[in-house]
Amino acid sequence: MAVLGQIRQRSFFLIIVIGMALFAFVISGVFDGNTSSAPTDPIAVVNEEEVELTFFRQMVEQAERSYNFSTMQAVNSVWDEMIRLTVFKQEFDLLGIDAGKEQIEMILSKDERIVQDQRFQNESGFFDFGIFTDFVNSLRVENPQAYQNWRSQEESIIALAKENIYYDLIKSSSGFTELEGEDAYHLENDKVNINFVNIPFNEVPDSLFKISNSDIIRYVNQNKEKFELEASRKVNYVVFPELATDEDKSRIRANLDKLKELSVEYNDVSKLNDTIQGLKTTQNITEFVEQHSEVPFDSVYRAKGALANDYADILFELKKGDVFGPYEDGEQFKISRFIDRKNGGSIRASHILVSYEGASRASAQTTRSKEEAQKMANKYYREARRKPDDFSELAIQYSDGPSSSMGGDLGFFQEGTMTDKFFEFCNGSRVGRIGIVETEFGFHIIKVTDKEDIVLIADVVKQIVPSGETSNEIFQKTTQFEMESINRKDFRATAQKYGYEIKEVDQVNILDENLPSIQRQRNLVQWLFNDGTRINDIKRFSLTNGGYVVAQLTDIIPEGSINIDTIKEEVTQEIIKNSKADYLLEMYNSYISLDSLSEVIGKEIETASALTQKNNVLPGAGSEPYVIGVAFAMELNQPSAIIRGNKGVYMIEVSSREIAENLESYQAYANVLKIEENNRISSVIYNALKSAAKIEDNRPVYY
Repeated sequence: MAVLGQIRQRSFFLIIVIGMALFAFVISGVFDGNTSSAPTDPIAVVNEEEVELTFFRQMVEQAERSYNFSTMQAVNSVWDEMIRLTVFKQEFDLLGIDAGKEQIEMILSKDERIVQDQRFQNESGFFDFGIFTDFVNSLRVENPQAYQNWRSQEESIIALAKENIYYDLIKSSSGFTELEGEDAYHLENDKVNINFVNIPFNEVPDSLFKISNSDIIRYVNQNKEKFELEASRKVNYVVFPELATDEDKSRIRANLDKLKELSVEYNDVSKLNDTIQGLKTTQNITEFVEQHSEVPFDSVYRAKGALANDYADILFELKKGDVFGPYEDGEQFKISRFIDRKNGGSIRASHILVSYEGASRASAQTTRSKEEAQKMANKYYREARRKPDDFSELAIQYSDGPSSSMGGDLGFFQEGTMTDKFFEFCNGSRVGRIGIVETEFGFHIIKVTDKEDIVLIADVVKQIVPSGETSNEIFQKTTQFEMESINRKDFRATAQKYGYEIKEVDQVNILDENLPSIQRQRNLVQWLFNDGTRINDIKRFSLTNGGYVVAQLTDIIPEGSINIDTIKEEVTQEIIKNSKADYLLEMYNSYISLDSLSEVIGKEIETASALTQKNNVLPGAGSEPYVIGVAFAMELNQPSAIIRGNKGVYMIEVSSREIAENLESYQAYANVLKIEENNRISSVIYNALKSAAKIEDNRPVYY
C-alpha cells in the first residue's frame, strides 16, 4: 500500500501537518542534524512531558481551515493524535527505537507515486533514493514552501516507520505452540448435544420483589465506579433563531423576478433611460451572473440527478434560452437559464486493464512486456466479445485496474475526466459496444454500459436571509426576554408568559460544544463551567448561524457524584434480576432430574445439537457461554444442578459428545491464533499505553 494511504489511515492529523515537526526528527535532520524547539505553556502534560500550546493551536487552526471543522472538533481530533504520538514517542525513546535513511527509503520505495516519478529515477528507469534526497535538499533554496510541505510528509513517514518497527518487535515476541493450536482446534470442533429445561427470568413477575431505597443505595455503593458521573452542568435555554419571514422571502423573490427580463430604468446621473439586460436577454451569461448572483457561474455540465433539487425534472426539460424561476432551493432563491445540452455526454463504462512493465501506474509486481500485454488483451477482447454478458466476471478475473473488484465499472464520467483515447472511444460508441484501446496505462478492453444527457444551466442565486427589520425585531425580543427573566428571577415563568419553548439539558460536559437544536456553542458551555457562574444565572449568547440563545444554569454536578434518580430504574431492574435468579435457584435446587423439573414447571425438555465452545449461543435462549461451558465439563447422561445463565436458569444433561479427530499437525491453527493476536495487538497496544500514562488535560483552560 502506498505510504500516503497508510498515513491517511492513521489519522487526518498526519496529513494536515504543513511544515511543522513535532516529534523525533525529520529527514533533513538525518542529513544535516538540525533540530529546534520552542517551549511554551503546555496544553497537556503526558508522563511529565509537556505538549506545547503554541503548536497545538496552530494545528487546531489548520484543521479548522482544511476540514471545515468546528473549533472543538479540531481541538479533540488534534488532541487525540498528539496524545497518541507523545505516548508512542516516549515508548520509542524508552526502547531506543529510531528510524534512519534505510527505514525511510524502504517506505518510500513502496509509494508508487514517488517510485513512478521520473524526477527520482536513474538512467535505468528505477527509483533512486539518492536522487530523491538531492531533490529534497534542493528545495530549501529553490522552493522553500515545497520544502516545508515535504518536512510535514517526512515527519509522518518517520512516525510510521518507528511505529512499524515497534509493532514488528511486539509481534515477533508473540507465538503459539502446537499445543495451543490443538486447544483452539478442539474449542472449535468438539461438539456436545444436550437436553435442557429453561426457566427465563421474564416469566417471574417483578411484583414478587419489593426493592427499597436502602437496597438501591446498597447496590450503588457496592458498584460506585459503574455509576459515578463526570463533572457536568444542567441548563435550560430558549432559542431565538434569526429566520427570514414570509415578507422577507417575497421581497427576495420579487427582486429576482425583475432580473429575468430586459427592463428600462431612469438614470438620475445621465438623465436618460438605461436599458438593463435580463437573464433571458443577456449575451454575456458569465458577466451577468457575476454581477447579480451571490454564487459564481458554474460552467460544469450536469446530469439530471446532479441538479439535486425539487425542480430537476423541469430544469432538465427546458429548451435553449428558456428561463425558469424564481424558485426556492434549500436556503436559496434562484432563477435559471438553460444554456446547452450534450446528448449522451455523461458516459458509463467498464474496462479490463492489461498493464505492462513501464506503463503509467503499473504496479511493481507487473513484469510482462508490452508485446505480452497486447497478446493477452487481444485474447481477453475476443473472450469478452463472445461473452458480453459476463464482462464484469471477466474484469474481476483479468483486470489489473483498481476497478476490478467492482467488475471493471468506472461509473459515469464526462470529457476531461478520462484519458483522451479512452473517452474518444466511449463517446463515439453506442451502448453495449466492446472495443480495445491502448493508453499510457496499458491496453483497455472497454464496454460502454450507459449514456445520459447532460445540461449546462446558469443560476442567479440569492440567499434567503432575514431583512434588517426582521433581525432587529428578533434582537429586541431576545433582549426583552433576557432582561425580564433576570428582573423577575423566574426564567420558566417568563418563557411561559411569551409562549417560548424551553429546552432542558440534564448533562453538559466540560468539552461539549453542541446542544440540542444549537451547534457550536462553545462560549455557552464555557460560561456554564466558569467559576463565577452561579445556579440560576442567566445570559444571552449569539448563535453561529444567526440568532440568539438565552440560557440559565440550573444545576452543577460535581465530579464523582451519583444521581440516584437517573439510575434508579436501571439499578432496580438489576436487583430484581439477581433476586429472580436467587429465587429460582432456591425454589428448584432440590430437583435432581430433567423429567421432574419439566413436570413441575409444565415445560417440555428441549434439545440443542452440535454446540461448540467457540460459539456461545444456545438456540432458542440466546448467548449463554457459562451454560455451554458447563456442558463440556459434565459426564454423559448426568443432570446438572440448577445453573444461572444470562437470561434465566437451566438444568442441562449431556446426551452425547463428539471429540474431533486428532490432526497430524496443529500448526495451521497456531498460525491463525498468531494472526488474530497480531491484529489484536495492533488495535489495543495504544489503549494499553494510554491507560498506563499519566495525562494532564488542559483543554478546558484554553478552549
